[in-house]
Amino acid sequence: MRIGRAHLGVRRSPVRTPSDAVAVTSAAQRAGFRVVGALFYDAQVAGLPDASAAVRWLKRRTLAELPGRRDAVVTALRQVADLAFVNGGGTGSLHDFADPAGVTELAAGSGLFGPTLFDGYRAFTPRPALRFGLPAVRRPAPGIVTLFSGGYVASGEPGWARVPRPVDAALRLLPTEGVGEVQTPVRGASADRVRLGDTVWFRGAKAGELLERFDVLHVLEGGAVVATWPTYRGEGRNFG
Repeated sequence: MRIGRAHLGVRRSPVRTPSDAVAVTSAAQRAGFRVVGALFYDAQVAGLPDASAAVRWLKRRTLAELPGRRDAVVTALRQVADLAFVNGGGTGSLHDFADPAGVTELAAGSGLFGPTLFDGYRAFTPRPALRFGLPAVRRPAPGIVTLFSGGYVASGEPGWARVPRPVDAALRLLPTEGVGEVQTPVRGASADRVRLGDTVWFRGAKAGELLERFDVLHVLEGGAVVATWPTYRGEGRNFG
């Protein structure tokens, strides 16, 4: 979003107006492509927790003007291309598109798994559905247990909000080490009860970067594995 010369929100695409969208579409068509859809992603709404009054104001302002801007772009594109779909939204804004006029499909992304990033949203409460386990391999001192691997840090602004978090609230990361490629030490009231070889469970801040490190997801129901699904990595794909 731009207010005067000020840019608010993320920087993803220079396509901001109907004329911008038509220019890109026309260039693609001249290059031999057939344009069949349009994707809108309100990143400063869907991808930012409600961490401050400024962010909440930015979200309200965006949602107030987004439908009109989106409809103008779609109207212009339909003059030059036969759109089969119009994609909109993200996990953090699905609830704002209950009646998505002009949108044919909504996108949820990593929020389907309920990672910790979405704990900071006020409008909804995610149901966490994804965990990964790290085995305890060493005990360097009383009150501390060291786990194998764990450095699955999410993308975005660097900080603790992007780091995996132990499911056990009585365990916490060491500020000087965090999570590491080789090891992840944790301390707290539960640390001395963790035996070597035990599994300590974590939630990731996002799902995408985490799943890039594993070949499969095990689906549990009632404590039993009922299915195993391959990730993109497990299918031998690489989109990075």
